[in-house]
Amino acid sequence: MKRIRKGDEVIVTTGRSKGQKGQVLRVMEDRLLVENVNMVKKHTKPNPQLGTQGGIIEREAPIHASNVQLFNPGTGKADRVSFKVLEDGRKVRVFRSNGEAVDI
Repeated sequence: MKRIRKGDEVIVTTGRSKGQKGQVLRVMEDRLLVENVNMVKKHTKPNPQLGTQGGIIEREAPIHASNVQLFNPGTGKADRVSFKVLEDGRKVRVFRSNGEAVDI
């Protein structure tokens, strides 16, 4: 079970995008694609067969999972995540600061 999943709200803790908050769009191994974080400019050539126009496109680049933390709405800050097994046998993610469940 992964600590950070698609759709989670995360805060960047290190790097040039430090302090930015966004939603995880995609999880790839140990890297994440976060909405409006780590923006890069990509120069593309036009392709008339596909109908794509050339130019400079700004898009998100993957960021390493160790450089982000889950956003805790209870405290309003970034928080570490651990796992807890409930009485019914389900394994859930919980915030370390207050023990509140991430997914319900």
